[in-house]
Amino acid sequence: MIITDFLERNAKLYPDKISLVEINPENEPDRAITWREYNLIETTSSEKYRREMTWKEFDVKANRFANLLLTRGIQKGDKVAILLMNCIDWLPIYFGILKTGALAVPLNYRYTAEEIQYCLELADVKALIFGPEFIGRLEQVFDHLKNVKTMFYVGDNTPTFADSFNKYVTYCSSTAPAVELLEDDDAAIYFSSGTTGFPKAILHSHRALVSACVTEQSHHMQTHNDVFLCIPPLYHTGAKMHWFGSLMTGSKAVLLKGVKPEWILQAVSDEKVTIVWLLVPWAQDILDAIERGDVCLDEYRLAQWRLMHIGAQPVPPSLIKRWLKYFPNHQYDTNYGLSESIGPGCVHLGVENIHKVGAIGKAGHGWETAIVDEHGRPVAQGEVGELIVKGPGLMKCYYKNPEATSKILKDGWLYTGDMAMQDEDGFIYLVDRKKDVIISGGENIYPVQIEDFLRQHPAIKDAAVIGLPDKRLGEIAAAIIELKEGHACTEQEIDELCLELPRYKRPRKIIFDTVPRNPTGKIEKPALRKKYCVERIVEKQIKNGI
Repeated sequence: MIITDFLERNAKLYPDKISLVEINPENEPDRAITWREYNLIETTSSEKYRREMTWKEFDVKANRFANLLLTRGIQKGDKVAILLMNCIDWLPIYFGILKTGALAVPLNYRYTAEEIQYCLELADVKALIFGPEFIGRLEQVFDHLKNVKTMFYVGDNTPTFADSFNKYVTYCSSTAPAVELLEDDDAAIYFSSGTTGFPKAILHSHRALVSACVTEQSHHMQTHNDVFLCIPPLYHTGAKMHWFGSLMTGSKAVLLKGVKPEWILQAVSDEKVTIVWLLVPWAQDILDAIERGDVCLDEYRLAQWRLMHIGAQPVPPSLIKRWLKYFPNHQYDTNYGLSESIGPGCVHLGVENIHKVGAIGKAGHGWETAIVDEHGRPVAQGEVGELIVKGPGLMKCYYKNPEATSKILKDGWLYTGDMAMQDEDGFIYLVDRKKDVIISGGENIYPVQIEDFLRQHPAIKDAAVIGLPDKRLGEIAAAIIELKEGHACTEQEIDELCLELPRYKRPRKIIFDTVPRNPTGKIEKPALRKKYCVERIVEKQIKNGI
């Protein structure tokens, strides 16, 4: 079965049932915010609105876009990139690409112009569909995008270098194109930032996409009557693969453009939401708002809300204890995964295992796990090793990067780079990362990128970025800065310099100190973590039984 088959089935079985709802709850004057200021989720309009789409309309929109692409010469195996903020057209566009046999290539909306150009070139993208937030960045690199032959623009006032999506898609057939798709055909390329430079292109098959549907529905038992609230960005495997549970059952999903606690609770209430996937900071914010009296739970209809699950970062046990104080009847799950494993679910806690909060869980549906030493041999129970996973959602490869592929895929196993241990009951706990990735509010921050940026300052001799524990975000980026002899620099100067970075990459703490390096020149980050971190929040709470 191909993932587009689920959509076509839903359009036949539930033609008039609502598939997607888009809500923008904000009604404020324009704030002249730039793309660099975007949080994980930002509203893109000051206009308050609600839009909805049936399953039949969803399928028709996908078919029309597929046929539009075919008229522009897109063929099976070509690549089509998506550069859009979350919107109701995002998923129909994604499925329209798949229906042509082309590969969908979602792009992170925080990418700089340089990163956009790099990803488009690396993935051999022939067509791009984008929104108004990206005009300026695309203008910077337009003359260099030699392989991108077609650009479609979603919005009003189409720029001169693109065609109007809304105009041209209207004239296309609503019938599905006659393109044969097979399980092993290439389906999508996702990007995962590395620790040393530009993102890697992750190639997935149709088989992997379908496996994500099956895994998600098996874990959270979605039915046709469930309603899923989706807040994180659709370009990432996490949000989309959790939505696959809705796709598989033909149930409704709500795209919420905003993360304020009152907006989340109102959406749950108004749309009769039953399942919400949150990141740790958003759950913390909801609890804080309740305890401050900013929101009153009695004002919302929440009885139907059955499941709250969290992914993207370790979960402090104290958070779930607080959550169950206010939502005692909620099921809870933790999800672990990588873009290389088609997103969340290769390891998960399981709704029946709330007593093991702090662990990432056991192997997910259809997956295998192992913890191994540096030679790939399993370690003893309780010992630390690298977590490896095997399952139907593994990537085919890093596109056009066999060297990187061989380092992470070995004998059918994906080497995650995460150090873990397993307790006596078989539950897996993350204890460290081989890579120095900082996970702040569910967002991966790659220290090397920030370190290279900081070293541009004439007064800075060296810089190291590490994660410090934070109760709300899990970790925050801290920059340890070593100044050149005879030079002076203030924390304010560093903060002003970092305004050139996207907000999520800016260090939250500046420390002036010596940056230790070993004899081979590598920064001794374990020493820095020991000096400044002591212990991460989750690990500390688990140890203390909180």
